[in-house]
Amino acid sequence: MLSFNLGNSQNKEQKPLAQILEQIEKRYDVKFSYETKTLDNIVIHPLSSKLTLEEVLYELNTHTPLNFKILSSRFIAITPKDQTIQRLEEVVVTNYLSKGISKTNNGTVTVKAKAFDILPGLIEPDVLQIVQNLPGIISVDERISNINVRGGTNDQNLVLYEGIRMYQSGHFFGLISAFNPYLSDDVRISKNGTSALYGNGVSSTISIKNSDNIDHKFNAGFGTNLLSVDGYAKVPLSKKTELQLSARRSFTDVLVSTTYDAYFDRIFRDSELNGSNDTNTILALDESFLFYDINAKFLYDINNTSKLRINLLNIYNNLDYNQVYTNSENNFQETKSSLNQVSYGASATYSKIFKDNISTSAQFYYSNYDLDAHNNDVSNNQLLIQENKVEDYGLRLDVKKTVDNNTEVRGGYQFNEVGVTNFEDVSNPNFTSLVKEIIRTHAFFGETERYSKSRNTYIRLGARISYFEKLKELVLEPRFAFNQKISDNIRLEVLGELKSQSISQVIDLQQDFFGIEKRRWQLSKLDNVPLVKSQQISLGVSYNQNNLLVSLEGYYKNVDDITAQSQGFQNQFQFVNDIGSYTVTGLDFLINKRFNNFSTWLSYTLSNNDYKFDTINDGSTFPNTVDLTHVANASLTYSLKNFKIGLGINWHSGRAYTKPASVQDNSNSFIEYNNPNSARLGDYFRADLSAIYKFQVSKSIKAEIGASVWNMFNQTNIIKRYYTLDSDNNIVEINNRSLKFTPNLSARFNF
Repeated sequence: MLSFNLGNSQNKEQKPLAQILEQIEKRYDVKFSYETKTLDNIVIHPLSSKLTLEEVLYELNTHTPLNFKILSSRFIAITPKDQTIQRLEEVVVTNYLSKGISKTNNGTVTVKAKAFDILPGLIEPDVLQIVQNLPGIISVDERISNINVRGGTNDQNLVLYEGIRMYQSGHFFGLISAFNPYLSDDVRISKNGTSALYGNGVSSTISIKNSDNIDHKFNAGFGTNLLSVDGYAKVPLSKKTELQLSARRSFTDVLVSTTYDAYFDRIFRDSELNGSNDTNTILALDESFLFYDINAKFLYDINNTSKLRINLLNIYNNLDYNQVYTNSENNFQETKSSLNQVSYGASATYSKIFKDNISTSAQFYYSNYDLDAHNNDVSNNQLLIQENKVEDYGLRLDVKKTVDNNTEVRGGYQFNEVGVTNFEDVSNPNFTSLVKEIIRTHAFFGETERYSKSRNTYIRLGARISYFEKLKELVLEPRFAFNQKISDNIRLEVLGELKSQSISQVIDLQQDFFGIEKRRWQLSKLDNVPLVKSQQISLGVSYNQNNLLVSLEGYYKNVDDITAQSQGFQNQFQFVNDIGSYTVTGLDFLINKRFNNFSTWLSYTLSNNDYKFDTINDGSTFPNTVDLTHVANASLTYSLKNFKIGLGINWHSGRAYTKPASVQDNSNSFIEYNNPNSARLGDYFRADLSAIYKFQVSKSIKAEIGASVWNMFNQTNIIKRYYTLDSDNNIVEINNRSLKFTPNLSARFNF
């Protein structure tokens, strides 16, 4: 803890600098721009209200290890005194939805997990659950591993953890984020106008980073909820080195809770493991499920201008499923099946600051994803082994030049080699298939950021040029972000981008991998799987005054060269391979008001999302399978000292699905359907509640307890509907239901 006694300060108890700055902002109608971690552990005495703003800044400059630089009549930048490169990015909206969520002038939304307050239904800062509260972001099937950003599929999101491309983002096959939130320090979400530094994700970019500063002190914490236990530690090894560790493990393999029952029912109810289609008589089912994740980060400040960071990550999900049954001859038999989902990741980054405000960095990363299933098919006396594996090697070099306080230029080179392996081994009849494909990509990127002298206008212009070796294709992707301050309270924002990606997820058969995690990664090919490309532009305006935020943003998005297999059709197009596109037009609205101890917001999205394929549906448009015309959520949170409570309501119109034709030919072994996606499910409604209470156990130990309820009214929501045939060729309607009433409890201790 850094304590400073300022000149002219009143004889009062010291307070955190962040709290003092909030008072100064209100008193002098100014805005400080800084990274949250810059103020960590700094406390000062309150300053006299009789001082002028210039005198206040003089005291802060003189008596703290920080620089306070006036950028305009209202904005003041704060940077460490030993820092020679100044970040141009500025926060234009704080507390965007809740404390710890902000929006910057380049359109990016940032989440500071440490500063996170509370959101309904959440008692822990689950990053991928938090982002779904942002307008335009939702998961149509409630899985965080299936986040849909402005009508896109999950595989079109670029998810980076410490620079590592992640191909798995969830535990419990998608219901829980796989990233430990208690070391995550900086999360950035970009829906449009993405920086040219990022490629290979046509819908959004989600970047997650742990703390990057050495704290020079030990701190740790551990906690538990009704699914898992976890812990983290930041351990200083020397003045220049630090080790950050985190680990989490479920206890679901030894202890079953009501939360586990609800999650298990949601994921496995309509899968092959429910045993409902077996012709044999099942006497007993015995499942064992567990997950864990481990993360380590090594920080080494070589000197004042050089740093080295090394990261390691492991994510693991395992399901063992045993059945005891009697066959047609009344004999007892036992089968064992298993499903494993594993990810390994590593990255090493070296950064160096040179003279003349030039900085460079070099990063290498490795990402490995492996999904494999061993399925003992009771009804067909068949053993099926399936595997989908991704190996991704990446190298990137960055150079940045700060021209002046208003201008910065960046550029660099990135190389990636991605290999995808698909393996299948079937008995009865015997069949084995092993296919491995590789794509190497070279990309050059550059961009410039600039403010006007008044700091009222911000613009970022950039472009990315990528060459895909195997496809022999060169792609140019311009990007831009523009933000204009029209008045003290009104801002205009224009964003645009072109993007591409060479890897996507497809579904060969709905029964693959037990029908649980049936999507498999696939690389683009010259013949029938082209490079996916997107174009997007948006225009937004926001009003922010007296703790009232109102924003409205319209957008147009088009994604070309998608395959029918990547869309998961379960209608007449389930086994059709075709190339097409989807187009989304939408409007995102948000209003957020804070008063006294209350904070409330309402977000609403109106959108239209249509497919168009070359031959499917005779080339005519029809609704996207993830199209939700109306999406709304409202929240009310209340804070009183150490107690916080949040109530939220989530509603959206139903998904599109395809009905069977009213007249069927019973001699057919297939279903005849009406026009694709011409019917709609009923509306979705869910109410969530959460509460957190923080208290001091001792001088060095802080604690908090939390309770939450997801779907507190136990509403039955149908989130997907499809049809199949039984053994007599009768049509059977299958309804995937949402997560039912799901309570959770948590307890945490930090020291």
